[in-house]
Amino acid sequence: MGKGGKRMAVLVGCNYPNTPHELHGCINDVVAMRAVLIGRFGFDRTHVELLTDSPGSPVMPTGANIKKALSRMVEQAQPGDVLFFHYSGHGTRVPSPWPAHPFKQDEAIVPCDFNLITDVDFRQLVNRLPAGATFTILSDSCHSGGLIDKEKEQIGPSSFNPKATAPPYKYKTRAIPFQSVLDHLASLTSINTSDIGTHLLEFFGDEASLRFRIRHDLDDPSLRPLKADRGILLSGCQANETSADVSAAEGGGTAFGAFSNAVQKVLMQKKGPVSNREMVEMARKVLREQGITEQHPCLYCSDENADAAFLLQPAVET
Repeated sequence: MGKGGKRMAVLVGCNYPNTPHELHGCINDVVAMRAVLIGRFGFDRTHVELLTDSPGSPVMPTGANIKKALSRMVEQAQPGDVLFFHYSGHGTRVPSPWPAHPFKQDEAIVPCDFNLITDVDFRQLVNRLPAGATFTILSDSCHSGGLIDKEKEQIGPSSFNPKATAPPYKYKTRAIPFQSVLDHLASLTSINTSDIGTHLLEFFGDEASLRFRIRHDLDDPSLRPLKADRGILLSGCQANETSADVSAAEGGGTAFGAFSNAVQKVLMQKKGPVSNREMVEMARKVLREQGITEQHPCLYCSDENADAAFLLQPAVET
């Protein structure tokens, strides 16, 4: 599987410059990943789309633009293709809009315009893939565990975790609290409500997350995991945890996301193929060695994909 197919990627880095939520390492993360995809994994530069919110960026990473880029990639996919999405930026959790799950929290990423992309959006994208293709998501954001709705947990909250301790340096979390997201969206509309979906639908319309547009149907066939599931999620942390954004001063001159940096270190340590399971286990070890023990990367995918090589790297490098 994956041999001889196209390799396509969408890389998104959001630093939120000149806002109260500014981060520093997100763009660095995806620029570094682009080099690795091309140099090690055989991605053609023309098949790697980079979206950042740096000044002068030709395409800003808004919710609509990110979903359009991902949708274009999925629409081009054929059996055997390898698709990859690396997101580096803020994440959040929102209350479920469905009455049947009033206390459930849904995971989401926060594009530069706050038009949330939720776990349901990623489930639908994965389900649109043709058989034999794979879609790997690497999300270096807070609350990223479970970002593909209903994906099987391989390494996650049920895994043993050592007691959390503070790292030996300062960092900023890649999370925007729900109330802050709600307050920002409420400022964009004239509606007096605490329902975040109402604000998103009012301001973004059909470009809002699918989760807020199909509140009536939890069992929509397009949102059920497929028997031969094609989604692979490597998350920077568990759903209830935060991911670290390390400043340039603490990062030795370059700001970065702790998880993205750990993945890069794993790839440097092991030149041959690394399974998705090994990637997450080794990334956890890197973070522990760096003193980051309150952040636990997770893996969600089918049993088959758990032991498949990360991005289906062939055993013999060419």
